Amino acid sequence: MSGAFPELSPSTRPERSRTTVRDAPSDELTPASVPHRYAAPLGAARPVDLPREKPAVERILQHTDWPLVGVSLALSLLGALAVYSTTHMDTGAATAVRHLLNMGLGLVFFALISRLDVYRLRSLTPWLVVLGWAGLVLVLLIGKEIYGAKSWIVIGGGFTIQPTEFMKVALCLGLAWALSDRLRPKVAQPGHLQVVLAWALVFLTLALVMLQPDLGSGLVIGVLGFGVVALSGASRWWVLAAVVGAVSAATLAITTGLLKPHQMDRLTTFLNPEADPSGDGYQVIQSKVAVGSGGLFGQGYLQGRQAQGGFLPVDESDFIFAVVAEELGLLGGGLLVLLLAFVVLRALRIAQQTTDVFPRLVAVGIACWFGFQAFENIGMTMGVMPMTGVPLPFVSYGGSSMFASWIAIGLLNAMAIAVREDS
Repeated sequence: MSGAFPELSPSTRPERSRTTVRDAPSDELTPASVPHRYAAPLGAARPVDLPREKPAVERILQHTDWPLVGVSLALSLLGALAVYSTTHMDTGAATAVRHLLNMGLGLVFFALISRLDVYRLRSLTPWLVVLGWAGLVLVLLIGKEIYGAKSWIVIGGGFTIQPTEFMKVALCLGLAWALSDRLRPKVAQPGHLQVVLAWALVFLTLALVMLQPDLGSGLVIGVLGFGVVALSGASRWWVLAAVVGAVSAATLAITTGLLKPHQMDRLTTFLNPEADPSGDGYQVIQSKVAVGSGGLFGQGYLQGRQAQGGFLPVDESDFIFAVVAEELGLLGGGLLVLLLAFVVLRALRIAQQTTDVFPRLVAVGIACWFGFQAFENIGMTMGVMPMTGVPLPFVSYGGSSMFASWIAIGLLNAMAIAVREDS
C-alpha cells in the first residue's frame, strides 16, 4: 500500500540558500565590503541581486491552495442551505445563521493555521495530543449526555464543545509525529517502536472515546489510525496484526455485552430496519424514503416532503445528506459527493507532493478522516452503514465539527504553501 507514494525520506526540511556573493575569496571580504541588498559589493566579489522578500500575507495568498479552499467553502455554503431548509419552519433563519457564523470562525482558524510552519509544528504535537486527551477525560467528568453519548461539554449560552472532533486533528498530528521519528535507514520505514507508539496513541484515544460511548467517532479513529500506519511504510505484519486485532475487538464487544443496549439496537436495526419500523428503524426508513423520492432533479428546494414534514429526526446534522438528496435529487447529492471526494483527493495529492514524512502523514490522516467519515454519514442515510451519529464534514450543523474541519484544511494549506515555496 505504501507504493502509492514516493520513497519516504527522513524528516528534514530542505535548507534554503542564503548565498549573496559568488567566487569571492573570504579574505577579500570585510564588514564594509559585505553586500547590502541590491548594493554592489566592494573587492572582487560579484553582486547577486536578491529578490525583495514579499510580505507574509502576500506570500501566503500567492501560494494558497485556492481550489481546496474554494471547494471547502462551497461545501460549507451548501450545508447552510440544507440547514436552513430543514430548520426554517422551527427557528426561522437563526440556525442557518449560526451555521454561517461557525463557518466564519472556522475560516479564522484556517487563516491562522495556514501561517504556521508545519515543520516547527512537529515539536508542539505531543502537547496537542495531551491536550486532546485532557478534553476527552473532561467530557467524561462534566459532559452532558445527548442521544445516549456523553460527548458534549456545555459552556453556557446554548453553546457546546465536542472534544472528540478536535482530537481527530490532534491524532493526525500525533500519528505523523510517532511514525516520522527515527526512520529505519535505507528502507525509510518506521521501526517497530515507532509503530507500537502509533498504535498506543490510537488505542488510548479509542478507549476514551468508547467510554462516552461514541461508536461513530470510534470507527473514524480506528480507520484513521489504520490508514496512516498502513501508508507510512510500516511492515505488512503490523498492518495484518491491526486487522486481526480490530476484528477480535469487534467480536469481543458484540459477544460480551461491552456495547450499550442502544448501540446493539442500532446494529440490529442496520441489519433489518423493517423489524422495528416505528422504533429504532424509523430514522433509517424515513431517510431511505427521502433519498429515493428525490429522483434525478429533486423535489425542489424547501419542497422535500420528508424534510419539511418533520419526518427526518436530527436532519440538520446526522441526516443532512438525505435532505440534499430529497430536495436537489441525484444531481445535487452527486455534486456533494464529488466535492467531498475532491477534498480527500487533494489531501492525498498534497501528501504525495511533500518530501517530508511528518506533513505527508498528517495529510494522509486528514484524507482518511474526511473520506471515511463522509462514507459513514452518507452510508448511514442509505442504510448501508449502521446509525452512528457522525457529522458530514463542512455540511452538518455543529460548531465543533466545522471548526475541526477548517483547522484540518488550514494544515493542508500550510503544507501546500511549504511545498510551493520549496519548489
